Amino acid sequence: MLAPVESRSVSPVFVGRTAELETLNDALARAAAGEPQAWVLGGEAGVGKTRLVEEFASAAAREGAVVVLGGCVEIGADGLPFAPFSTALRALRRELPDELAAAAAGQEEELARLLPELGESTPSGGPDRSDEEGMARLFELTARLLERVAAGRTVVVALEDLHWADASTRHLLAYLFRTLRTGRLIVLATYRSDDIHRRHPLRPLLAELDRLRTVRRIELGRFNRAEVGRQIAGILAHEPDPAQVDEIFERSDGNAFFVEELAVAAHEGSCAGLTDSLRDLLLVRVERLPESAQRVARIVAEGGSTVEYRLLAAVAQLAEDDLIEALRAAVGANILIAAPGDDGYRFRHSLVREAVGDDLLPGERSRLNRRYAEALEADPTLVPAGERVMRLASYWYHAHDPAKALPAVLDASVTARRRHAHSEQLRLLERAMELWDSAPEDIRATLRPVDYTEVYPPPLSERRGGTPSGCDPATTPLRYLDLMAEAAVAGRRCGERERALKITKRALHLLEDDGEPLRAAWFWVQRSRLMQAMARGDGWKELGTAQELVRGLPPSEVHAEVLATAANWSMLRAPGPDAMSAAERAVEYARMVGAEDIELNARLTLGGLMVDAGEIDAGLAQMHEVKKEVLTRGLTAVVGRSHVNLPSALEGIGRSQEAVGILREGLRLTQEWGLRDSEAWMWTNLAESLISLGQWDEAAEAAVNAQRTGQSAKPHGGASNRLAQLALARGEIAEAARHLAAARASYGTHDPMPQNNLPMSLLALGTAAAEGRLLDARAEADRALNAGFPPGTHRYAWPVLLAAAIAESDARAQALPTAQEGRAAFLQRLFEAVRKLTTGAPVWLAYEKWTRAELDRADGRTTTDTWSDVVTAFEALERPYDLAQVRHRLAECLLTVGGDDERARATELLRLTRATATHLGARPLADAAAHLAQRARLSLTAAPHLATADPADSLGLTTRERDVLRLVSAGRTNRQIAEELFISPKTASVHVSNILGKLGVSGRGEAAAVAHRLGLFPAETLT
Repeated sequence: MLAPVESRSVSPVFVGRTAELETLNDALARAAAGEPQAWVLGGEAGVGKTRLVEEFASAAAREGAVVVLGGCVEIGADGLPFAPFSTALRALRRELPDELAAAAAGQEEELARLLPELGESTPSGGPDRSDEEGMARLFELTARLLERVAAGRTVVVALEDLHWADASTRHLLAYLFRTLRTGRLIVLATYRSDDIHRRHPLRPLLAELDRLRTVRRIELGRFNRAEVGRQIAGILAHEPDPAQVDEIFERSDGNAFFVEELAVAAHEGSCAGLTDSLRDLLLVRVERLPESAQRVARIVAEGGSTVEYRLLAAVAQLAEDDLIEALRAAVGANILIAAPGDDGYRFRHSLVREAVGDDLLPGERSRLNRRYAEALEADPTLVPAGERVMRLASYWYHAHDPAKALPAVLDASVTARRRHAHSEQLRLLERAMELWDSAPEDIRATLRPVDYTEVYPPPLSERRGGTPSGCDPATTPLRYLDLMAEAAVAGRRCGERERALKITKRALHLLEDDGEPLRAAWFWVQRSRLMQAMARGDGWKELGTAQELVRGLPPSEVHAEVLATAANWSMLRAPGPDAMSAAERAVEYARMVGAEDIELNARLTLGGLMVDAGEIDAGLAQMHEVKKEVLTRGLTAVVGRSHVNLPSALEGIGRSQEAVGILREGLRLTQEWGLRDSEAWMWTNLAESLISLGQWDEAAEAAVNAQRTGQSAKPHGGASNRLAQLALARGEIAEAARHLAAARASYGTHDPMPQNNLPMSLLALGTAAAEGRLLDARAEADRALNAGFPPGTHRYAWPVLLAAAIAESDARAQALPTAQEGRAAFLQRLFEAVRKLTTGAPVWLAYEKWTRAELDRADGRTTTDTWSDVVTAFEALERPYDLAQVRHRLAECLLTVGGDDERARATELLRLTRATATHLGARPLADAAAHLAQRARLSLTAAPHLATADPADSLGLTTRERDVLRLVSAGRTNRQIAEELFISPKTASVHVSNILGKLGVSGRGEAAAVAHRLGLFPAETLT
């Protein structure tokens, strides 16, 4: 018989923790109101974390919340990838099957990596060569899944034992805590604080979470003496002797678990004989069990956090009745408990398991792992299918049997990669490399590459110098170098770049004399990517080496990848004929070897280079075709880039409205597919196009979204550039400088690109000019001129040249004394740069005219004809702020000429300028327009009488645009306008856009107001 007290070692009374429980209940109330909550609960082993979570879960359930639990599963020293999330999602599926199915709709294949019940995670056709954003996409989809499920009711997700969590689980949890935005959701994670030594992998995550304002932490302390007394009273079911309470409090130091153990030991009369070691106390309780129960406890201790009954039976090799009796004894003594929701057993507390496990002899430990592995090999159904491969690999590895461990570890590494658990994949591959030399030759000869890493070459034939096409991968053994290739990519994808870099270095050393140029080239490409990611260089030296290695070789995927990577590198840093040639050959080679993703990426690069080279129609057609193909085929690895590069090319030729349409489509797709980094790039590009279109408030919002969304530095830098541009135009100089500093910090200095550096030069130049520091502005322009403007960078160069010309022009107008020295030479240098820079699109032709006009103004030579020509050029574009600026210049020039007609026209131009500037919040331009009107004694409040027979002529409106404006003023929609004028709605929309630009207004209502104020249609009755 079991003593009654043994069934009550857990106090039926919940002691203390009132403040902590109230805190969690408050969080529950906030979550129920729609504010997602992120909490971390820490405390030493045995202090009562699990009991607090249980009490909170019960309270939450009483309030109608759905509570799901997930624990980090430990197998030996290994954690199962994503185990707590898989367990929690499985429980959520049981509780809310319809809601979870609706939330996962359309993304079942990806989410099946965490919850296999949702469907097959790997397409049946061919190996799963996961793309660069695969892990980030899985994380994003998981976060959105939880938000959607929690949209209609409160959900509590409790994840226990983070100190055992695998790296992928830690990364996913950090992502979840960073990105939760909506939903009635609480995520509560627990960990053992006494386990977190200086090098514990959880330590960096805790430091990161401390920096997040959205994450709150509870540190659970030990009980005081009064609480210990109440706990003992609950266990013993009567008031304890005060002296006994004092002794147990002193021995346990207030640790709730040790209080329980000591109270039971004291009740059984064995307290006097205990040693001073609390660990020994735990073992004493185990040693009192029958020998068969002790044996079962030792088996369970080595099997993992939870051991299934059938697996336990296979390993214990006891008669079923004997096994049941042994388990009954262990459970009755509160050593083991039945695992909730599973047909298995676990230790009631991990401290007991660790004590029993630590007491195993070395040979005993490896023998138990071998028996676990043999049992699982004999009957794979003994454990859940999703855990089988990982557990088998762990058991064989800890059994110290390289012949069995190596194949099992390799299988587990493939499973980890297909789940996007790249940290675990790397750890397993490093184990495989560790086991390689110890495994028998005949075992290694049977191993085959399961699939290939990205475009890593297929196995070569045994004959040195063989070609990839001359052998059969099914009969060619796996090599050590193949493991290094997998490990290098896994390290790059999980952020362990230093480890990956060391692996590539070792691999290239091994390849020095092997005569395998394709493999060497592949590793050099990996090294290039790592050097860029680690801010140790721009990666071109490594890419150059790769190009030399493949030069003259037959077409292959590696060759195509090298050329495509080099072309893309050059497009961003040194566009020109060499980049174009590399892109063309990459497309050709990729087509020849059937490398679809390489071909599509290379075609995007080629299209962008063609646009930059002036082949605009052909280049855009190429990029549109790629966009269409990736959408049709659902190629997530390319869809993000296609919706970033094409709008960027359109913006680069002044077609901002088209760019916005594609970017909004791309945002919808990236949000649906979880392409978080691509989404950040799209927000950044959207901000740029919206600035051009004069939608500045929306642009600022887009830039902030880019910073909130992006995980990498460069989209953050682009967003900071956009915010600095807006701040500068609005006269917020200090704010512009702050954003510029943030952009510089994001980009760094290791990998300069014109598309980053020139906008920063523009902002630095503009800031200096706004503060009256003309010499600093000149110095910044000089630096940009010294660096030069490679072909294809004119879209970034023209604004810099214009800003420098404006600074000199304004300095002359203001008669700044510092402007004289060096002015002539600097203006000549600017003029030479303008003369050489291409104007391949209307927008840059307009910029050339504007820049030349500013240079003339800086040299004291300016005419109304010149500025009228500039205004006309910008009236045809979708750039209201630029149009307002040049209208201001024309008004200034007209007032210099004098005359009633000129003054009347200047007044209207200034009125339009001020209206646009006020609408945009461009305070410096609005102030300049008002100041110029004040100096000329012009009133901008009343409409002047224009001398022209038709006021529309002064606005540059065509006859058709006048007809459209008449109908806009009458409140007609685009469709109604199209019907009345016998044109298409799309044509009507284009006319309306042109009218808004020419009037310098942002909406149809403002356009109607201008038409009314100017009396454009005084005698017409609109019906």
